[in-house]
Amino acid sequence: MTTTRATETFRRFRRLRSSEAMRSLVRETRLSPAGFVYPLFVVPGEGVRTEIASMPGQYQISIDEAVREAEEVVSLGIGGVLIFGLPSAKDEAGSEAYASDGIAQRAVRALKTAQPDLLVITDVCLCEYTSHGHCGIILDDGSVDNDRTIDLLAQVAVSHVEAGADLVAPSDMMDGRVAAIRSALDRSGFESTPIMSYAAKQASAFYGPFRVAAESAPQFGDRRGYQMDPANSREAMREIESDIEEGADIVMVKPALTNLDLIARARERFDLPLAAYNVSGEYAMLKAAVAAGYLEEERATLELLTGIKRAGADIILTYHAKEAARWLA
Repeated sequence: MTTTRATETFRRFRRLRSSEAMRSLVRETRLSPAGFVYPLFVVPGEGVRTEIASMPGQYQISIDEAVREAEEVVSLGIGGVLIFGLPSAKDEAGSEAYASDGIAQRAVRALKTAQPDLLVITDVCLCEYTSHGHCGIILDDGSVDNDRTIDLLAQVAVSHVEAGADLVAPSDMMDGRVAAIRSALDRSGFESTPIMSYAAKQASAFYGPFRVAAESAPQFGDRRGYQMDPANSREAMREIESDIEEGADIVMVKPALTNLDLIARARERFDLPLAAYNVSGEYAMLKAAVAAGYLEEERATLELLTGIKRAGADIILTYHAKEAARWLA
């Protein structure tokens, strides 16, 4: 029996889902490779390309290999790269982080020489460079000295920009570091260099694979004394607001998937460009599920990135950048 319904009793949403062409026409959220940033782990040596056990498909690479990666990144239309340097030697003050011939500084020079138009972003932190694995100078009680650390972070940022970095990204979560970096850059004649602050960075369990990749695991304690408590959303908004007041040009929420609510709140509240870091643990989880046959990789990856974009992120830092760019093409 056919049931006759008045046309006003329900709406036929399926009309706009009838074909891929129709779905594409009305799609509200669109991914673009131009909005991706691809992280690179750069190590000393030549011809080095060592797969990271905790992050299948990601590598520790020497500078010459990074130059080849940059060529591919440009060809795929990806928005930029984020440089993490792994030094040949570490010390308590992380001195290679701000050395003019440090691994990150040399990588920046090589990348900008090979690909002048590529946006090169540098991670500004000490954890990869310190013998103890923490993000700053350690006091006798084992805590991090906030104010001495931000002075060093300002030196790191200036050294990166002197080498040619287009944008610096402090990830340490010390209080006042954005203001210190802004002041140091301005004094050095780099008033036009923007800062992308890891503004709401949580002390997350999802950084584990990264610490293998960057060889930056703390040798004692943890980072919960300076990174954010994942339970605090109001505090996250205060952190972002503070970094904006100190001079940040772009603000970031990290991790992305466990903080979609924070990304949405930040998008509604602040007008600055908003970044989200799709972190190593999120990447590793998806890769493991794909390897086990539980997920279809292309669909799952693009759905994941679309969710981050839909929440409000303008920029997505992601290890999926190259494969996602190919699928989108």
